[in-house]
Amino acid sequence: MKNKTITYNYLILFHFLIALAVFVLPVLSKLYALIIPIAGIYLVNKTKNRNNEVLLVCAYLVGVEVFLRMTGGNFNNEYVKFNLVFFMFLGMIYSSFSPSSFIYWFFLILLIPCILITASVDQINIDVKKLLFFNLSGPVCLGVCSIYMYSRRIQFSQLQNILSVMGLPILTTTVYLFLYTPSVRDVVTSTGSNFETSGGFGPNQVSTILGLGIFIFFTQLVLSSKSIKDIILNGFILAFISYRGVVTFSRGGVITGVVMIVCLLFFLYQFSNAKGKTKFGLVLILTSLMGVGVWTYSSIQTRGLIDKRYANKDALGRVKKSNLSGREEIMDTEIKFFLDNPIMGIGAGMGKELRKESGDVIASHNEITRMLAEHGMFGVFGLLILFITPLILFINNRQHLYCLSFYLFWLLTINHAAMRIAAPAFVYALALLSVRITMPEKAEK
Repeated sequence: MKNKTITYNYLILFHFLIALAVFVLPVLSKLYALIIPIAGIYLVNKTKNRNNEVLLVCAYLVGVEVFLRMTGGNFNNEYVKFNLVFFMFLGMIYSSFSPSSFIYWFFLILLIPCILITASVDQINIDVKKLLFFNLSGPVCLGVCSIYMYSRRIQFSQLQNILSVMGLPILTTTVYLFLYTPSVRDVVTSTGSNFETSGGFGPNQVSTILGLGIFIFFTQLVLSSKSIKDIILNGFILAFISYRGVVTFSRGGVITGVVMIVCLLFFLYQFSNAKGKTKFGLVLILTSLMGVGVWTYSSIQTRGLIDKRYANKDALGRVKKSNLSGREEIMDTEIKFFLDNPIMGIGAGMGKELRKESGDVIASHNEITRMLAEHGMFGVFGLLILFITPLILFINNRQHLYCLSFYLFWLLTINHAAMRIAAPAFVYALALLSVRITMPEKAEK
């Protein structure tokens, strides 16, 4: 246990140094992006994927994606998603997959009609290949990840390791944000999403990955801290990530992280005995105090603007007309597209192209309405598969304490950030794992 703690501490330090190195010499981000899959291939081939090492590699890729994109390390926007698909197929070669996962093969088949519709468009100014990659890489990644993870048996301790591996590069991202904007007070002037506090990258995606990081390091604090030093370290990291997540001024990711934690606390309470329930009360009090502390500090650093942001007010305190930063209009148009084309839909990526005619060139932020509009009834069936399957599996897999937290992360994220990054696809698939909690055996007297 002591060696494991030392290794964890060194990994934390190492990922601090990665952020510093890339900040000083940005070209290292490309090298970093290249080394990860190469090291992953070596690891999986060496171990023959005996302990589902592909999940560790993919978890790391998911955690590092936003960092690579904000630092110019990605070779293209879908780089991590392509890598996830590759490693999942590599894992299937070594470890096969459940025959029952056919439901997700069917989900992938349901994506084909919209491809045919988009491919039949003959407008010169439309890049069909780009449209298909941008809009279908997320669903395809989700489908392939789900096929690999469907009912795959795994120990809870292994799942915790997967989360730890995912959290390390999220910490790197947070440190980089601090280096990029050490003084939040100097750059916050309004209640809109802030690119300066988001490393110059999309606040929505940054908030999403930091919200996931909040949940991960909360689990580290509550379930993996075996000493006072561990509690202090994980508590500091949790507060640090929470603060930087809040000051992106993008609410979706932070709210999602909090909802995941609340869901987990509910199940921890349900599974606890009398002694555990007493500890649960202490955890709840400490978590609440930390949350109040982070929020108070954020409010001070932003001169109260963060309070107005979450109250949906502008810098002058006036209530904004839109609760979703104008996304309601896009959702309304997509629902209209679905009602006009209920069977086949309008084709992958065509929603944005049709909105251009009215001067609105913003891509959809809501994966649900996008699938309805662009896939029609095929999208309806696809969404039903995604909504229902994890819940059915959970009925017979109550030891998967994170299942509903993962499910909620996916559901809430696709409603405000679509599937721009790989995180919702991979985390959704984690909810399909068959998790077993192994109690440590007592030593013989």
